[in-house]
Parts: sequence; structure tokens; C-alpha cells
Amino acid sequence: MLKNSEIIETLDMIGSQHLDVRTITMGINLFDCISDSKTVTADRVYDKITRYAQNLVKTGDAIGTRYGVAVVNKRVSVTPVSLIGAASGGYFEIARALDRAAKATGIDFIGGYSAMVQKGMSKGEEEFINTIPEVLASTDKVCSSVNVASTRAGINMDAVRLVGKVIKKAAYLTRDNDGLGAAKFVAFANAVEDNPFMAGAFHGTGEADKVINVGVSGPGVVKCALEKIDGDLTEVAECIKLTAFKITRLGQLVAREASKMLDANFGIVDLSLAPTPAMGDSVAHVLEEMGLESVGACGTTAALALLNDAVKKGGIMASSHVGGLSGAFIPVSEDIGMINACDKGNLCIEKLEAMTAVCSVGIDMVAIPGDTPEEVVSALIADEAAIGVVNNKTTAVRVIPAYGKTVGDSVEFGGLLGRAPILKISGLSPERFISRGGRIPAPLHSNKN
Repeated sequence: MLKNSEIIETLDMIGSQHLDVRTITMGINLFDCISDSKTVTADRVYDKITRYAQNLVKTGDAIGTRYGVAVVNKRVSVTPVSLIGAASGGYFEIARALDRAAKATGIDFIGGYSAMVQKGMSKGEEEFINTIPEVLASTDKVCSSVNVASTRAGINMDAVRLVGKVIKKAAYLTRDNDGLGAAKFVAFANAVEDNPFMAGAFHGTGEADKVINVGVSGPGVVKCALEKIDGDLTEVAECIKLTAFKITRLGQLVAREASKMLDANFGIVDLSLAPTPAMGDSVAHVLEEMGLESVGACGTTAALALLNDAVKKGGIMASSHVGGLSGAFIPVSEDIGMINACDKGNLCIEKLEAMTAVCSVGIDMVAIPGDTPEEVVSALIADEAAIGVVNNKTTAVRVIPAYGKTVGDSVEFGGLLGRAPILKISGLSPERFISRGGRIPAPLHSNKN
């Protein structure tokens, strides 16, 4: 039975410490929508999504009202469209159907305009990837991702080279909106099939027909808990573990309720601390509360490793199904502490890359000068993929080349996407390396059979 003090503590987390359910994401299997007709496939996709997700927003709002906690986003992820459109080649038609379905159901975003090409690309998959920039520029709610590497397969450098071009073109086509198209695209290594967070969510091929995945948040809650202790780093870790447990229990409750109300399988609770641009909701501020003068200082990577590990250890006992990315996110534009550190010159892209070795994802929502060559973007993706492949973890790149802007400027997206200062990136050319193509072999420890 809950004690009065625990109830009061939870209410305080919700009321003043920015605790929320960041997203309820419904995963929908689209394999039964496949046909050899572009129009028929797109119509089936629209019909199935609107039928399954018609009550998703209403359900999220009802749960929020019942328990007094904000359910910030309601989203849908679908089977990778590169697979669904392969028979008909109707990728644009499916993308438009996805966008129309998202608007009809009132959800925030729909993810799954995706491809899995970690080991090689078919001709159809290459054609699909080339459609991504125009799709992101011509739709409002569609998000896209490409998995270019895995520990098992190595790094597909042909895909890495192509994705660098895709990011540049997506940014160019949406240059009047600060390159928003690139902000809706993620390049992955070791992508997971049950991620509830955008822009990288897709419904994996091993998933059930209709699944509810929930992402919780609460970096502000963790910071407030740390403010009350003055012990060593072991005590810091224990404090984070206990707090993560409490946060995740809320996610477990919401996931079970949403699954029951929507007649869907309960997928996972993602434990990730996902920040926002709001003051008091920053992962960077959690790291600084541990004792750093500023995120970006020496010790930042160690502090982040402690945080990520403690969040996982505390949260995993609080839910029957844990998955997604689960840990701590470090998106620059979506974290007020990261933004401030970049503005002051305390945080650079090289330090962010080091931090990705121990965080949940990777180089996330980072803006770079618009004249950055596409091969440099590809090389950044290759670096992140290497970190993921060698360390057997998920890494990703969501980078925004800001056309017409340079270091000292910033891009403004508003809302959860926030503001991103333009960071300096090395101008040394990796063109010859990237142009070689081929595949970087999987590491020795991938051979586990």
C-alpha cells in the first residue's frame, strides 16, 4: 500500500519537477497492407492506421486526466515502409497516406518511413532512401530513419555515403524552415524495434500486430532528488536508481492502462530521461548537480555513464517489460542545459561524440553549418556507427545542416524541438575514405554462435 508521503512525493514530481509521460506510441504492423498496386497499398495503410489509432489521442488524454499526469505526445510507429512499398514501388503514395492518417487521428508524429540496410541495399531500398528528402519536405508529421550498421553485420559504408546526401538534401529542401526536414530523420546503428521516441521509431518485424510502447521522462525529478544529498558518487548512483524506479512505475501504470483501453499488446516501457527546452527539465543540469561546473567539462562522460547505468538499474525492476533505448538522452536543441553550454563554448561536437559512447543514443539534434560537405556528414555517421558497433549499443545521428547559417548562429524550431546553436565541425576532408564504399566488417566479438 502506498504511504501518504509517497503519494505527496509523486504529486510533487508531477506538479513542480516536470515529471510526465513523454509519449504513448502505438506500433502497427502493416504487412497485411501490401499489394502490387500503389493506390491499393496506400489506401490499406491509411485505413488500418486510422482504424487502430482512432482512439489513441482520446485514450492518452483520459489517462492523463485520471491520474493527473501529462501524457505529452501520442504517436504511431509502423512497419518499415521500405518493406511495405517494395512490391508496388509506391513509396510517395504510402508517405502521403501516413501523413493523412496522422492528421486524421490527431497524433503528433508517425514514424517508420524507414529502411534496414546494415549489411546491404537492394535496388528498391536504394530507391526508397532517395525518396526520403522529398517526403520529409512535403509531409508534416512523417518521420524517417535508416539503420546503416549493426554489431552483427558491421557498417554498410555505401548506405552511410548515401545517407549523408539524404540529410543534406532534406535540410536544403526545408531551408526556409531552418532545415526541419533533417530534424525528422535519424541514421542508426543497432536500431531497436520497440523505440517509442521520434524521429527514430518504427514497428519491428518481430512485433505483434498492435502494440503500446510508453516513454517516460523526468530529468527534473532526478535533479531535485540529487539536490537533497551530499554523499559520495555511490550515494549519487543509489539516489538515481531509487528515483528511476519511482518514475518507471508511473510508466508501467500508464502502459498497462493504455494497452487495455486500446485492446493492444503491452510492449515496453522506455526508461529514458528525455529532456525538453523548459527550465528544470535538463539532463545537462543533472550532470552539473553531480558536481560539474558545466556539461562539457572533463568528467562529463563519466558522470553521464553513472547516470545512464543507474537509470537502467533502477527502472528495470519497476516494469515487467523494459525496452526501447532506456537511459539518458543528450539532444542539444531539446535540453536547455545543453543549449546554454554550447552557447558558452563549453560543449563541442567532439565532446558530444565521446558522450555518445555511454548515453542512450548519439549525436542528437545538433545543428552544423549549412555548407558542411555531405561526405563530412557521412563521416560523422560512420564515427557514431563505429561507437555503436564496437560497444554493442544503439547509436544514432540526427544532425541539421543549417543552410545560410554558420557558427554563432542558431536554428529555431520551437516546442519540444527547441533551439540549436550552430556547432563547429571539422573541415578536414574524409572524401576519399567515404568514397571507397563497401562494408566495414563486424568486430570479432560479434561472432557469438
